[in-house]
Amino acid sequence: MATDTLIDRRIAAPAAAQPRRVFVIDDDDVMLLTCRRTLEKDGYDVETFQNGLDGIRRIEQLQPQLLLVDLKMPELDGLQVIERVRKVDPDVVIAVITGYATISTAVEAMKAGAYDFLPKPFTPDELRLIVNRGHERWRLATESARLRREKEEAERRFVTFVSHQLKTPVVAAKQYLDVLLYTSASELTPRTQEWLKRAQARLDEMLTLIGDWLELARIERGIDSIGEPLMTSDLRKVISDVIDASQAHAQSAVVTLETDLAADVGPVRGDVVSLATVVSNLISNGIKYNRVGGRVTVRTRLEGGMAVVEVGDTGIGIAEESLPRLFQEFCRVKNDQTRDIPGTGLGLAICKRIVATLGGSIGVRSHVGEGSTFVVQIPTAART
Repeated sequence: MATDTLIDRRIAAPAAAQPRRVFVIDDDDVMLLTCRRTLEKDGYDVETFQNGLDGIRRIEQLQPQLLLVDLKMPELDGLQVIERVRKVDPDVVIAVITGYATISTAVEAMKAGAYDFLPKPFTPDELRLIVNRGHERWRLATESARLRREKEEAERRFVTFVSHQLKTPVVAAKQYLDVLLYTSASELTPRTQEWLKRAQARLDEMLTLIGDWLELARIERGIDSIGEPLMTSDLRKVISDVIDASQAHAQSAVVTLETDLAADVGPVRGDVVSLATVVSNLISNGIKYNRVGGRVTVRTRLEGGMAVVEVGDTGIGIAEESLPRLFQEFCRVKNDQTRDIPGTGLGLAICKRIVATLGGSIGVRSHVGEGSTFVVQIPTAART
């Protein structure tokens, strides 16, 4: 039975609405009878089994919230039962019971996935304490999972709303302005044309913001393959393609693009689109925050099994006090030099999320008036 099915079934309804079910696996008949009588008095549904195989088979059919299992049993011992049960149902809360309680056995059981430890002999109150505590742990975990699913569903609906209900009218409004400026330019006064172009620019900014926000939401929800361990891409080709696509932007800003790509940097972890997003954002920032006649240089090197990408510019630089929050969402460094530079404040946040998903890192060195260098480390294909 698939684990996802078990989880979905459990969080479909509030935990309080589900029966309190406890399984006990022990080769001692007296122990099983004692546990059943004690727990049934407290309103638990109890099933008992004399060997681990029968218990595991029943867990595959009917999932309890709590499992009590003896460590010392023939055929399968308690640790083997725990290991197999965890594969069938990783969410069941497990407590071990044994007459050979030592610190080492307790530690071993906890490492195997047990939540609590009950040494024999134990009183009914001690049993109740362990079971009630385990059931409360299960209830809290289940409610947390259900709320998390509800949050994810709300986010999915909101992303859909933004994609279709908000983005569509903005695109339509921009198209109307495009048609108006193209077909009626001769009938419009220069001042009217100027205001229409400003409106177009603001709509472009809104579309960029929506696009960046959707990209960030896409990464956070994990609906792409950037973190797949077998997904690799040719970093040199990704950078070369982004450089070609950025030439028009650089030329309009009178900025030169340069590369120094090491030949020994081969395939890296990640898909082409996500890697290109990181490189493109950094190059775009290097152009936007540069000076006329400046340069943006992209360098790569191999360092300890990581591909290092450095994107340096000769621009205005970043004040030291702004560096710690630079990769936060909607963070923009505002001063007299950056006031009129368009941006959403999401580009670097997106870069950080992508790189972190790939198992890499991103940082920056900068000095005001001297430029900035962003340093990205990405695992090579050999390390995936």
